Amino acid sequence: MLNQLRGRTFFLIAFLAAGFALAPDSFAQSPAGPTSNATIDEPNSNAPLTITLQDALARARKNSPEYRAALTEYNLAKEDRVQGRAALLPSVNYNTEFIYTEGNGTATGRFIGANGVHEYVGQGNVHQDFSLQGIADYQRARAAEAIARARSEIAVRGLVVTVVQSYYGFVVAERKYSSAQRAASEGQHFLDVSQKLEHGGEVAHSDVIKAQILFQQQQRDLREAEMDMNRSRLELAVLLFPDFNENFTVVDDLQTPEPLPGYTEIQAAAARENPELRVAMGTLRAAGREVSAAWSGFLPTLRLDYFYGIDANHFAVNQFDPVSQMPVHNLGYGATATLQVPVWNWGANRSKLKQASLRQEQARVELSFAQRQLLAKLRTLYSEAQTARAELDSLSQSTELATESLRLTTLRYQAGEATVLEVVDAQNTSTLSRNALSDGQSRYRVALANLQTLTGTF
Repeated sequence: MLNQLRGRTFFLIAFLAAGFALAPDSFAQSPAGPTSNATIDEPNSNAPLTITLQDALARARKNSPEYRAALTEYNLAKEDRVQGRAALLPSVNYNTEFIYTEGNGTATGRFIGANGVHEYVGQGNVHQDFSLQGIADYQRARAAEAIARARSEIAVRGLVVTVVQSYYGFVVAERKYSSAQRAASEGQHFLDVSQKLEHGGEVAHSDVIKAQILFQQQQRDLREAEMDMNRSRLELAVLLFPDFNENFTVVDDLQTPEPLPGYTEIQAAAARENPELRVAMGTLRAAGREVSAAWSGFLPTLRLDYFYGIDANHFAVNQFDPVSQMPVHNLGYGATATLQVPVWNWGANRSKLKQASLRQEQARVELSFAQRQLLAKLRTLYSEAQTARAELDSLSQSTELATESLRLTTLRYQAGEATVLEVVDAQNTSTLSRNALSDGQSRYRVALANLQTLTGTF
């Protein structure tokens, strides 16, 4: 007894000594904080990137070559407008010239076109043209800029439709893969139930065979769903990432459908924000400016030039004239005015005017057609969005009913009150209803995106 007591006392002392020995190291780490937590809190570089629809749209705008091409065309048209405006304003240039003439013993040299053997020209020139052509060109550049802006908006809205289709196509593919996994699990459970009932002598072997066939079909469907999901992921990755990144996930927000405005509001937005209509109107304006430019060929043009600087035999502000023996001041100015009046050009101006008039008439016809086409497309797309929205509640209710029907049918089969065909039909109906709900929710989002190509965001 005494030996046991001594042994316990020795063990207790050794334990306390070890605790005090370890305590300083433990407390020494506490001011800096635990190093293990810092390692845990570091973000995992291999974690998938979570992308929302807005993130996907922003990434697609950076990487889409079609959208970038439309944006480049708009920027080029904007620079054309800047150049057209600059052509209407006075320009200032500085000209430097040296003319050397072979001498013949006189002050002017051999060529009478020169004002001396050596002639130096250094002048600033202010130039201005006055013509209807320049004004028409500037107005035509403004109309072309408006057209390019509208076409860039068309490209943006078309890109939105493409991204929405790919984004929610991937969401639906993930859902269908999950639904296929669930169906395979239900098929495995039904196969187990049928085998147990067969062993108990409650069902025939044909039920087990039917359950095996169903399970094998569900396994094939699962592999097909996985392949579709991977394909959808790759299609979306091409749109979003310049380096083809596949390590990402998307946010499934199909459960919260966006509201659909009334048709009157949609019609007003389409009349105000439709880019295709703006393209047709801009084309008509540009054609009108071409008519004005063609008329300018029948009108006179005025050109003004003002020069200030040096045009002398020496490149200097002041020089000594050996003839008059007096100093000469070389700085001076001069001005020219040129009026050009068209007289005869073999009908070229009249032909240009006829061409411009024909283009204007064609643009007027295209504008009328664009207006009619807008009304037809607006009604069609709104009807499609309205139908897709109305079907969501029905699809959701059908999914809930199919799930409950499968549960009850399986229980009835276990109780011997249902046949194997009823269970198979209930499982297929449950899978189809889940997939139909996903397709319906995606269809509504795509229908809204198509409608917004005509109206803009609402």
